Order: sequence, then structure tokens, then C-alpha cells
Amino acid sequence: MTFDFDATVVGAGAVGLACGRALSKRGLTVLVLEKEGHIGQGVSSRNSEVIHGGLYYPTGSLKAKFCVEGRRALYDFLASHKIDHWKCGKLVVATEAAEVGRIEAIFEQATANGVEGLAHLTGAQARALEPELKAHAAILSPESGLFDSHSYMLALQGEIEDAGGSVVVSAPFEGAEPLPGGGFTIRVGGEGAMAVSCRLLVTAPGLAAQAVAAAIEGYPAEDIPAGHFGKGVYFRLVGKAPFDRLIYPPPIPGALGTHYRKDLGGQAVFGPDLAYVESEDYSVDPAKAEEFAGYIRRFWPGLPDGALTPDYAGIRPKLHGPGEPQPDFQLHGVERHGMEGLMALFGIESPGLTSSLAIGEAVAAALTEAA
Repeated sequence: MTFDFDATVVGAGAVGLACGRALSKRGLTVLVLEKEGHIGQGVSSRNSEVIHGGLYYPTGSLKAKFCVEGRRALYDFLASHKIDHWKCGKLVVATEAAEVGRIEAIFEQATANGVEGLAHLTGAQARALEPELKAHAAILSPESGLFDSHSYMLALQGEIEDAGGSVVVSAPFEGAEPLPGGGFTIRVGGEGAMAVSCRLLVTAPGLAAQAVAAAIEGYPAEDIPAGHFGKGVYFRLVGKAPFDRLIYPPPIPGALGTHYRKDLGGQAVFGPDLAYVESEDYSVDPAKAEEFAGYIRRFWPGLPDGALTPDYAGIRPKLHGPGEPQPDFQLHGVERHGMEGLMALFGIESPGLTSSLAIGEAVAAALTEAA
């Protein structure tokens, strides 16, 4: 049978585009569908743009594997495409003696995960690097950094299109039906509503992962994990950035917690926190500034009064609710759902951006080796 495309990817965020690029590199014709008017308008546009080292995730998990592999590949990609990035390093800080055991556990986890260059620092050593920091002890991760995520996604789009593929925006996925001899018919909405056929299908739509899987005819409902919206807000500092490196307190339950970064424009940003919400609400309550200030002063006592201004909010596609253990990334192939040629991604939150190139390679390898 002749198909319109070898592969269709649903979602033109960082992970969807990385999947499209990896499939394109294997000589396949690729269509990437995006419901918004521009690429990267969902989860990928509302994050910290941090390049994570791979410190926190259980050894052997997909998060640990893909974060370390993806981070190494990402720095090479950014350098080769001349995309703005900064390997500024990160300090994971114990602000009091009671937190030392927690950061020691992170050091051991990170070492087991193969993270390079880690160092134990005393409080004095940490303050020598960042004089305004309050630290009883710290871990230095020199491989952590920041990058221009939108330029990265544009470069991924460019590689797909250079290989003969198409990235189509304002093109919502409305459903798919398996074809008798293999492959899928994809229904695309929007002004140019149409149907296209493809041999392989990847779903990477972030917050819409559950809804997209449910719109595929024959996809078993029991294989669709429950989804939750984890909202996090950010506040920006009015004034000079106090630190060059990323500053992270020990993680909070379910997330890495409110951290500090000096963005590529030189401004200080704090966030995100974590609150579960029922809908895509991206408002930032200015009254939260007081709560943020109290948290930030644990590691930066010099925060001036009234210096925080609301910035933006993001929502993470979580697979766990409040008080539940944080699960791994989920990549559901034929062994899970029984549908040949389909890979469905669920729960691709942090460190999904850092992991994107590695996720793309894993998805493409699974689909092409099975084909």
C-alpha cells in the first residue's frame, strides 16, 4: 500500500519535533501536526529552559537514561546549530544541617546515573562561588545549563523540512483509524480539514496525551494512564540578578521545587511551584509573591522587599496526583496496546525538554526496528 507519509507525529513541541527529526534521519517522510498556530506553544514554551544534568531520577528509569543521553546530545546539537546556550552549572543547596542528608542522597543518585563532574562543597566553598548564597553545604553540577528552547525547536523543524517532511500548524488531530493491511488514516481538522494516511504514528501532544490516545480507534482504554495538570508559576526579580549559577533547594514532593535561574537575557527568575488544577489556567496570582519571597530567602536572605513581579505560568502533564509517587516517562508501544506502528507518549514532563533528542531516538528506533 502507498501512504501519504511514512510517519505522522501529533504535537510540535520539543519532544514531538525531536521524534520527527529522528524518523526523518532514518529516511522516512514525516508529517508533524500541531493544533496551535505556531510550534512549541504548549508545555515546551512554558518552562525554565534548564538543561538538566540528570541528578534526581531513579537509576535505570527512562528519566535517568534519557536525561543524561539527551543532555549530552543537546549540547552538541546546540553548538553545531549555533543556538544560544550557557553551561552555567547548578548548585543544589542545603540551607541548614537538616538538609545535608537529602543533598547527599541526590549526589549518590546522580553518581549512579552517570552524571559527570559532580562535587561536594562546604558552605564556605559554595559562598566563594556565589557570595550572596546561604548554604550549609552544596552539590555542584557543572553540566547543568540553560538554552534558547524556541530556537532549538525551530532548528528541529528545519531538519524535518530539509529532509522532505512537513510541520503543519493550526492542524488539530481529530482521530485515527487503523487500516486493514497496517498503517493509519489520520483525520486532521482546522480550515484545511483532510485525511492523510501513514504507516507509523507517534503521539506526543503533552497535556492532550490522554485525549489523543482515546481518539485512536481501537486504542485500549485501560492502557491510557490517568492524567493530572500540575501548574507552576514564575516570578521575575526587579533588579540585578544575585547569582550566575542555577540554585536549587532540595526537591519538594512531586517536583524539583522553586529554583533560581539567571536567564539568557541576564534577568533573575524564580519558580515553578506546584499546584494541581483542573483546567489550563495560566494566570499568575500576584499575592503569591509573599509566599515565594519566604521560600527564596531560605537560600537568598538578601532578597529585597517588593522585588518580585509576576511572570508566567506553565502546566506539566503529570501522571500522579497530590501525595502520589512520581512515575517515570511512559512510552507505550505495541507490547502495551497491541497496535502495530503506534507509539503513544504519556507524562512527558521535566526533564522532557532536556531528554527530547534521546526520546526521539528511542521512539524512532522502536518503530523502525519493529517495522
